[in-house]
Amino acid sequence: MRYLFFVLALFLLSSCSVEKKAMKAFNRGEYQNAIGLFQKTLSKNPGKANYFIAESYRQSNRIKEAELYYANAKGIGINKDTVQYHYAQALKANAKYAEALVQLNNLAENAEDDKLKRLANAQISGLKEVESLKQQKSYYRVRNLEALNTAAGEYSPAYLNNELYFTSNRGSGRIYEAEGKPFSNIYKVGSRGANVDLNTLAPLPPVINTEGVNDGCVTFSPDGKIMVFAKGNTGKKKGSEDVDLYISRFRNGEWMPAQPITGSVNSPGHWESTPGFSPDGRTLYFSSSRPGGQGGLDIYSARMDSRGRFSQVRNLGSEINTPGDEYFPHMAEDGKLYFSSDGHAGFGMLDIFVVNRVNGRNVIQNLGEPVNSSADDFGIFLFKPDRGFLTSNRSEGKGDDDVYTFVNEDPNLRVINYYLQGIVYTPDKEGKLQILPNTKVSLLDNKRESMTDYVTGNDGKFLFRVYGDEDYELFGELSGYLTKRQPYTTKGKSVDPATLKELVTNITLDTILVMDRIELNKIFVLENIYFDFDKSDITPQAAVELNKLVDILKDNGEIKIEMGSHTDSVGTQDYNIQLSQRRAESTVRYLINSGISQERLTARGYGETKPVARNTNPDGTDNPVGRARNRRTEFKIVEIGEVIRPVSEEAEFDEDKYFKGDGN
Repeated sequence: MRYLFFVLALFLLSSCSVEKKAMKAFNRGEYQNAIGLFQKTLSKNPGKANYFIAESYRQSNRIKEAELYYANAKGIGINKDTVQYHYAQALKANAKYAEALVQLNNLAENAEDDKLKRLANAQISGLKEVESLKQQKSYYRVRNLEALNTAAGEYSPAYLNNELYFTSNRGSGRIYEAEGKPFSNIYKVGSRGANVDLNTLAPLPPVINTEGVNDGCVTFSPDGKIMVFAKGNTGKKKGSEDVDLYISRFRNGEWMPAQPITGSVNSPGHWESTPGFSPDGRTLYFSSSRPGGQGGLDIYSARMDSRGRFSQVRNLGSEINTPGDEYFPHMAEDGKLYFSSDGHAGFGMLDIFVVNRVNGRNVIQNLGEPVNSSADDFGIFLFKPDRGFLTSNRSEGKGDDDVYTFVNEDPNLRVINYYLQGIVYTPDKEGKLQILPNTKVSLLDNKRESMTDYVTGNDGKFLFRVYGDEDYELFGELSGYLTKRQPYTTKGKSVDPATLKELVTNITLDTILVMDRIELNKIFVLENIYFDFDKSDITPQAAVELNKLVDILKDNGEIKIEMGSHTDSVGTQDYNIQLSQRRAESTVRYLINSGISQERLTARGYGETKPVARNTNPDGTDNPVGRARNRRTEFKIVEIGEVIRPVSEEAEFDEDKYFKGDGN
């Protein structure tokens, strides 16, 4: 009996010791090691062991394997609602849609956490769309790139100059304990489209790949001279969070040692990966776990200046990002953004989506089967508008992530690329237009939100990708010059794809942007500011033009102006002075009501004292054209100082006050 008691005590002590080791491995992010250790404790504490095995699979991107363990996970300190949500995700990943829907409906009705309820409802909506997605006609053909793939993982393809780059954990190097696989490296292989030459297969040099670190998810600038990729997961404590984006430049026939990207692209203590350059090489898209997003991993963009520095990091917003995970952004040559997500309506785990522009807004489209499956589908790369590569761990692969090729055989596929090119000018003292270099020009959408920007060179030229049938605004900025807004539309300039025979058509549109220097006493005539005869009310037509001045004043907070009103010679000089003063004061009141500080504005009526044309002809007859030119409203810069902010960016126009006659 004493012997049996001794053996039992040893067993209990051993079990406790194994569980402690398992928890340490889990907390260090060594998920594969944790799975093995928790497996040994299943008989002693099954609810807890099942939970941590399931979590280990999920956090090492293997949620399909977590299904059985989430089904049996329970215990003190384990949130049953969270378990149920992840259980539903695992069911969905295994294409058990009906069972997943049961779990999600229960969660949406009974969960105590509002965030989980929202997530559950979003997943329910997505599952309801699965059947319609399955009925969606597809012209895609997808096949495994068998010559390249192995039993290890191959993923995140990128194609450049007849070479296919990809990430793989093939080999027998050090093991990354989170997944129980070797650390990943970046490889390249000669390729003619989907035909690879395995004799050229090789890892990138040690200045890129680092021993004992996960390297991968590479992208290149269009000229092939800049490489950006992710590096991290050292296996140290919190190693799953130390993933950052690195940059290397190709000089003298070789890649320079990679360095972390400086600035705000990398967020300390957070995960940044899956980068992708825009076709013009001026925007970098990437995924990040930084705070302030929609939840999970979000896609961000950053702008690269002429010196190769990245800034202006911004979240792509709730149209694209969800409370789930979005990553692997790829901007194709046709200007469409492709990405992977488990937050939009899909077949299971990660699906591939494309952002289409429809009437000036983004519409997210699931690419459907066979591009997507119930498994993870991600890392798409188009090297031509109708073909490319993607990654999937679907069951018919070689055992892990595999690279696949695809072709889009849609007979009606036509790609139209619209570009807006222009030149920035400024008038000289004689009014002749001169090229204005070093000007920042931004392209704004119809909501006045910045889409992209450009800094002109010595030639004053700028170039933007635009879309058909949309309204835009050009926004020019340069120190010493009035900030300029100028509308532009592609409506009426679009081409019907049905009339085209070529797969790709490029259309370039032209414009100019004129910027005025900020100078004291410089006078600007406001066009179309007309008053009814003998009245000083602001008409709706005049309000349209005055709103442009509101923009100028809000965009150029350092200037103070005088609003000058002029009349023709009809009437007495004293009366015209009074009338023009009332009109000038009326325009000033309009500007104040629109949010412009009163201290920046002065009203002055000049009457008929400063004509710009003859009121009468030389023979004394009436000159209606000349009188019309004299009845004008101008503003003059009277002071240049510190920026004065608007009273209100959202000041509303008071129709009752301005759109009625006052009898004057």
